[in-house]
Amino acid sequence: MRQNNSRHLFILIFCLILFAGSCTTETPTNEFSERVKVALRAVGNDVLLSQNDTVSLVLPVLQLESNVFELSFEKPLAFDPGNLNAAVANSFSKASLPKDYRVAVLNCTDGEVAYSFEMRSTIENSLVPCGGRLLPEACYTIEVTFTSQQVDASGNPAIFYILVFLVIIFLAFVFYSRYHAFRQGDTPHNGTLLGSFTFYPEQNKLVKEAEEISLSRKECELLALFIAKPNEVIKREELTKKVWEDNGVIVGRSLDTYISKLRKKLQDDPSIKLTNVHGVGYKLEV
Repeated sequence: MRQNNSRHLFILIFCLILFAGSCTTETPTNEFSERVKVALRAVGNDVLLSQNDTVSLVLPVLQLESNVFELSFEKPLAFDPGNLNAAVANSFSKASLPKDYRVAVLNCTDGEVAYSFEMRSTIENSLVPCGGRLLPEACYTIEVTFTSQQVDASGNPAIFYILVFLVIIFLAFVFYSRYHAFRQGDTPHNGTLLGSFTFYPEQNKLVKEAEEISLSRKECELLALFIAKPNEVIKREELTKKVWEDNGVIVGRSLDTYISKLRKKLQDDPSIKLTNVHGVGYKLEV
């Protein structure tokens, strides 16, 4: 049962990761390309309208590379770069396109860059020249390079709500699995009660409600000795002999170290104390 729960948890987590990845990483090539082309045609239309040009055509948008697109016009034009900046930002935001891109206005004659700017997801890192200088009338092409194809998921509220819903399901599943395991006795029935804990020496663990606390082999052996003689002083010699001597190695401070570790793992129950009886040994007070 526990193995099945763990497997189901793993599958659910994996699905969540895949779903989140599909929402925040690259979109399919065809879909991304088509959305960029539609957005750039809108940019071209806005640039022409800013010049009161309702007649000239915006030529078909070309995809030069997977992340590079070219916008061109039927006739030469002159325009304010500020209008281009605003048109690109507005159109790309509506289309939920990546926030990292570079725009270059190229002269058709010599291919020289007449104007360019770069936008990044963090505004302070964006590079936008001061506006106010009109580009003289000439033949221009506008080249857009996406430096990242990470899509802004904020433009699609449905994705956000679906992610929230999946996270809620995941948390509910985790809670139910742990609670059900605890209430139905999903762990083996050979445990020993110790205050609010249940001690499972064969599984090297303590269980408190739905929480499992792992124990080392030595910690299990020591705790078993204390549980066998609650509220009795057990001499240091007896503890070291039974836990270490049979293994052929006794380290002077090993006992104190493991006692300290056990104290930390039992500290959530104030009714349980591992007391040091100076010069004699230790006692488990319950």
